[in-house]
Amino acid sequence: MKIEDVIELSEPKLTSFENMFIPAVLAGLGTTIRHLRLSMFGTHRTMQYPEERREQKSVFNGGMDTQRYRGVHRLNRDEQGRVKCVACFMCATACPAHCIHIVGEQAPWSDREKYPVKFDIDELRCIYCGMCEEACPVDAIELTYEYDMVGLTRSEMIFDKEKLLGVYDRTVEKKPM
Repeated sequence: MKIEDVIELSEPKLTSFENMFIPAVLAGLGTTIRHLRLSMFGTHRTMQYPEERREQKSVFNGGMDTQRYRGVHRLNRDEQGRVKCVACFMCATACPAHCIHIVGEQAPWSDREKYPVKFDIDELRCIYCGMCEEACPVDAIELTYEYDMVGLTRSEMIFDKEKLLGVYDRTVEKKPM
């Protein structure tokens, strides 16, 4: 190692005013006052949920007007009212959180080979990335705009096939992502 490659650093000397942390305290107080002013007189304010709901803002993205939020999942139905899923396990394979569990059996219908007997999504484990929606070849699983799902226990937040189809029945009129 050469002597010209060595760089000596010295600690900056603080004044007695800076040693008492007064500039840092004043900067923090200024930030607090600025946030207080914005919350009282500006556009930032606390929402009184559930009486007030957050508006769903749109963003123009790649030629489509899409929503930013990804909410609770739904399992779609086909034209005959049956579950649209063909139990191909693509969504469970694509899921990075491993929160989708499917059990498939032979379908009693002639238009498909398999259907899911059991289809569970652990909503507490899900990271709402949308990979399951992208991987599904028949558009059987979708993320909705619903964000107010409540459960008092962990088992209530594991959505089975009937609960996912119920979400479809409630949100069938709304345009999915």
